[in-house]
Amino acid sequence: WSPLDSDHYQWLQLDLGSRKQVSAIATQGRYSSSDWTTRYRLLYSDTGRNWKPYHQDGNIWAFSGNSNSESAVRHELQQGIVARFLRLVPLDWSEEGRIGLRIRRSGVINFDGQGVISYRFKVKKMKIIKDVIALRFKTSESEGVILHGEGQQGDYITLELRKAKLLLQINLGSNQYGSIMGHTSVTTGSLLDDNHWHSVVIERYRRNVNFTLDRHTQHFRTNGEFDHLDLDYELSFGGMPYSGKPVGAGRKNFKGCMESINYNGDNITDLARRKKLDTSSFRNLSFSCVETHTFPVFFNATSFLQLPGRANHNTISVSFQFRTWNPDGLLLFSNLDDGTLEISLEDSKVVVRINVTKATGNNRVDLSSGSSLNDGQWHAIRLVAKENFAMLTIDGEEASAVRSTSPLTITTGGTYHLGGYFLQTPFPPSQRSFQGCMQVILVDDQPADLHAVEKGTMGAFENVSLDMCAIIDRCMPNHCEHGGRCKQTWDSFSCTCDGTGYTGATCHTSIYEPSCEAYKHLGRSSDTYWIDPDGSGPLGPFKVNCNMTEDKVWTTVMNNLPPKTTVTGSSRERRTVLQVNYSASMDQVTAITTSAEYCEQKIAYSCRMSRLLNTPDGTPYTWWVGRGSEKHFYWGGSGPGIQKCACGIDRNCTDPKYDCNCDADHKQWKEDSGLLIYKEHLPVSQVAVGDTNRPGSEAKLTVGPLRCQGDNNYWNAASFTTPSSYLHFATFQGETSADISFYFKTSAPYGVFLENLGNTDFIRLELKSPKVVSFSFDVGNGPVELTVHSATPLNDDQWHRVMAERNVKEAVLQLDQTYKTSQLAPAQGHTRLELFSQLYVGAAGGQRGFLGCIRALRMNGITLDLEERAKVTPGVKPGCQGHCTSFGMYCRNGGKCVEKYNGYLCDCTTTAYDGPFCNRDVGGFFEAGTLVKYNFMPEAVAGASRDAKILMNELTPHEVNLTKEEVAFSFSTSNAPAILMYVSSKTQDYLAVVLRQNGSLQVRYNLGGLKEPFAIDVDQRNLANGQPHSINMSRVDRSITIQVQTAHTDTHTHTHTHTTEHSLTCILCF
Repeated sequence: WSPLDSDHYQWLQLDLGSRKQVSAIATQGRYSSSDWTTRYRLLYSDTGRNWKPYHQDGNIWAFSGNSNSESAVRHELQQGIVARFLRLVPLDWSEEGRIGLRIRRSGVINFDGQGVISYRFKVKKMKIIKDVIALRFKTSESEGVILHGEGQQGDYITLELRKAKLLLQINLGSNQYGSIMGHTSVTTGSLLDDNHWHSVVIERYRRNVNFTLDRHTQHFRTNGEFDHLDLDYELSFGGMPYSGKPVGAGRKNFKGCMESINYNGDNITDLARRKKLDTSSFRNLSFSCVETHTFPVFFNATSFLQLPGRANHNTISVSFQFRTWNPDGLLLFSNLDDGTLEISLEDSKVVVRINVTKATGNNRVDLSSGSSLNDGQWHAIRLVAKENFAMLTIDGEEASAVRSTSPLTITTGGTYHLGGYFLQTPFPPSQRSFQGCMQVILVDDQPADLHAVEKGTMGAFENVSLDMCAIIDRCMPNHCEHGGRCKQTWDSFSCTCDGTGYTGATCHTSIYEPSCEAYKHLGRSSDTYWIDPDGSGPLGPFKVNCNMTEDKVWTTVMNNLPPKTTVTGSSRERRTVLQVNYSASMDQVTAITTSAEYCEQKIAYSCRMSRLLNTPDGTPYTWWVGRGSEKHFYWGGSGPGIQKCACGIDRNCTDPKYDCNCDADHKQWKEDSGLLIYKEHLPVSQVAVGDTNRPGSEAKLTVGPLRCQGDNNYWNAASFTTPSSYLHFATFQGETSADISFYFKTSAPYGVFLENLGNTDFIRLELKSPKVVSFSFDVGNGPVELTVHSATPLNDDQWHRVMAERNVKEAVLQLDQTYKTSQLAPAQGHTRLELFSQLYVGAAGGQRGFLGCIRALRMNGITLDLEERAKVTPGVKPGCQGHCTSFGMYCRNGGKCVEKYNGYLCDCTTTAYDGPFCNRDVGGFFEAGTLVKYNFMPEAVAGASRDAKILMNELTPHEVNLTKEEVAFSFSTSNAPAILMYVSSKTQDYLAVVLRQNGSLQVRYNLGGLKEPFAIDVDQRNLANGQPHSINMSRVDRSITIQVQTAHTDTHTHTHTHTTEHSLTCILCF
């Protein structure tokens, strides 16, 4: 079109014949001319009058047009329009000519399930780094290849329908050893066999892919290491080209309609219309969409469809297709002249029951076939029953049809109920209703005239929807997180979380603690544990070793590099790269190092004529690679930017001219080792060795496990000192799934923990009263509040843990892992939590402000840095004191709890125990002739026997008290007699605890002022029985109390009074 006058009063109008959905517009200039339109406006109307301009981004939109007469410029309409009439109004045009336009409705190609369009490349082999593929399709088939291309090197791209979902498979190449696998598979959409138009766009640049279906985009990276898609000859649309290869075996061609097919700027639809492409496989290529004539029926739990059949006939022949998510339901029921026919879905199988009542007796036939038929796909049923014969066929598979030859005589009743039967009958069906859809219904070999049923001229129906199938896939998108498996019925879905490491209605919440530190404060001991550092975040749980034998908790992650791995044959030009793989992914390890207070990893290089780093200014022979894939030229014991080993820092290398022992290049074995402690660089992921190719040169490499200490996230706390104080953070993003957990400690009776607001939506957690914690929110369905009530006051200045979760299924609130409440989400309504204000921790508006401490605040797996924000916020202090009020109970056996800025520790120095909780007793195994000697005075003591092993511990004189003593110890032995303890002095005074020849316990004294030593027989039982026994002795002045406890918890107490002058040296021995 080129009007006579080129001015702003010209327009081109199109009549589409009926109202159509318009999703894109493309223009060209007038053929072989200088006439084109550079800018235009689009108007639309249903009547040809009362025109409405197309709006975009809140403005009347002006489209950019053409810059020449041949190239086509296409615009996707962000807001699709539905209209019969379109009008294009040119705004600007070619300066070299006049207004010019070519426009037509984009072509539709009808694919018959046989034909394939082949798009041949201009060269035989294509190395493609960028792809843009766009098309629209509609079909009533659940299977079919939409496009396919492949190369001889194994590269391919395939887009196909599988079970009515869209599957994209790409392989940019795998290596010949099989260690690099390039196959990538991504699925999107569901129920795409609904005979409605769906839009697909695939955009690939190197390994990055955007896969868009109906404006829902998935972003992913292809597997492998290659960037180019190497294709041979052609790209086919509508199916797999016949190549003699088995790759396409079993795959169906696409059957349905496609339009607006574009590949890298080429309009495939237009090329096919102009016969520029190979379409020879089509029997009759049609450029109009052949509509299917299925007439689906939709049933709910109160529906039925009644259809007439042949009465008084000796054969039943019914068939239909159905789709549902429910495992059970009534598909068809009929009262026979002398019995009943029922076809039901039971446990996802089709079950047929035919009961015939005769005067001579009852005949019954039961048939069952199929499995997992509640998968939402269309399934076909055909039942034929006649005298002494019945056959049930599922999905047309005659080979697997179920048959019966039991005695049977049938007389039909003439009426069939589909999808429900609610009348009273002597022999009712086992199921009463069905939720789902049916189509292609044949009764007694006659197609059901559903148009006549709709008009009311035949049959009957109630609460059914005709000519529609309102099926919804509630598992798409999948709300089950972390690999949880989604299962659904017609009304709802559920998640199976087994084996995922997560729990909850949507598998959102981790079942594991975030760190070894958290396990310690649950009272656990050293062991291997599963941890989940980001909770509900994307990182999965993984195993680590937790060492809790020290005040600090050590977390250890092992790697697979054997100690002293030998390296030979490497040079600067061709280094040997050793890969260090860990028992956790790099992201998981990074989560540990990020939250840790301190990390270390030992690295050792044993060498013989193998140089390590050379000089500080030279190129290193060997380097290591950290977690960020960056090279590091410093070694263990040194630091970033210092190209030295530990001996170079300490200035004690073998050769002072070098900064590493190995750089001296000696023929004797040397070693450079030390700890890498810059945690931002850890762990070591690779080591590149570059000097073991000379004769006689050899190296052995050791990379130890990663060890980290502490968990800053666990102790990250803030103290709110005024009712109006608060911390603010970015808006909480928890649209469909949100979890919040933290610890709090307060002496106040109430206070808001946190709050985030939207227009009407909000989320809030607060202490409503001394015994009540509240979780409230609104996602658009009205406010919801969950409360938990504690049996004891929560303002007791001890730590309490709050966990709250809200998802599309339910809301949960839990307190101290003891009190828990939940509330189901409404079946219908809003599900997205839309917030816009900042997140306030503490008093949002000064109302009911929180006074106290909040610690370890985590929201959707992310720990908020309360301490850092508190440093710059008035009324809030970083950290929180008073941990011993909550954790002091873990310090056992008289250990004292000591406060720390970010935690606590148990001081065991005044006890006979050690360990983080003072619960590991300090003992020893004594061989014959060995002893442990303590010298209580700073004077020389008598020597021990020649074969004795001696340990001395001196105490200052003021620590000695001669008027009283307390003695406690445990023992087990099978030998008697034996001296358990002997206390001597410079005089003749002594105290001895012994086992006599018969194993009985005796205490012997020789004290000043007594004429002779005396003995106390404490227990006559044989205590030399290999069992543990405990002794407690206490003396104050003249009173002595002795208590013995055996392994069977029997207690024997003996009290004696005497006068004394006390001993000075104590010996424990066996």
